[in-house]
Amino acid sequence: MLFNEKTVIVTGGANGIGKAAAAAFAREGAYTVILDVNDEAGRLAVEEWNSTGWKTAFYRVDAGNEEDIKNVFQKIVEQRGQIDILINNAGISFFWSIWDIKKKDWDEIMTTNAASVFFCSREASRYMPSGSAIVNMCSTRQSMSEPNTELYAASKGAIFSLTHSLALTLGEKGIRVNSISPGWIETGDRSALRPEDHRQHPAGRVGKPEDVAKACLYLADPDNTFITGENIVIDGGMTRKMIYLP
Repeated sequence: MLFNEKTVIVTGGANGIGKAAAAAFAREGAYTVILDVNDEAGRLAVEEWNSTGWKTAFYRVDAGNEEDIKNVFQKIVEQRGQIDILINNAGISFFWSIWDIKKKDWDEIMTTNAASVFFCSREASRYMPSGSAIVNMCSTRQSMSEPNTELYAASKGAIFSLTHSLALTLGEKGIRVNSISPGWIETGDRSALRPEDHRQHPAGRVGKPEDVAKACLYLADPDNTFITGENIVIDGGMTRKMIYLP
C-alpha cells in the first residue's frame, strides 16, 4: 500500500472533504489522525474505520488554537515518532453582507481557515523528515467570487499565498507544500441536486469529496518530488468556462 505505516494528520477530518481524505489515506495503509471540533462525528468515524482494520485516531482539537495544536502534535509524535503528511482541511464558511460583518467575524474565519494552516504547518514541520508533504485546502474562491463572500474569499486567498510561501521556507527541510482549490463539491445529500446543477459543469456533474481525496493522495505521493508550491483546481472545469447572458 502506498502510504503503509505513514503518519497522516487531517484537520477538519470528521466530515465532508476531510473525512474522504482521511479514509483514502487509511485505506492505503496510513496511520491516520483526525483533528476536529466535532467530537461525535470524529469518534464515530474512527470507531467504524478501526473495526474494518484501518489504523486511525481522533483528537478533539480546534485547529485555530495554537497551544492546542502544539500539544496534540507532541502527543502524536510521542506515539508515532514523526509526522509524514499533513492535510490542512479545517475551515468554516459564512456569507454575510459587508454591512453586517463585525471584527470578531473577521477574526473567527481568518483564524479557523488561514491561521490554522500556518500554525499546523509550522508545528508539523518540526517533526517531518525530508520527503514529507503538506496539502492545504484552498478554494476556487481565492480567484473568483460572488457578492457578500469577502470573509471566505479573503481566508482562501491567504491560504493560496501561504502555500507558495511555506513551500519555499519548508523546502529547505525537504518538505513539499501544495494546495487544492475545490469548486462545487457536494458533501451533503446529492439527491437534492438538480439536473441543471450537474449540467452547468463541463465535466457533467457536481463534484464529490472523493474527487478531492484522490488529489490529496497524488500530492502526498513520495514519488512526486517535483511538485511543490502549486495549487490544483478541482472544479469540473467551471473556472475555465466563459459565461455570457443570453
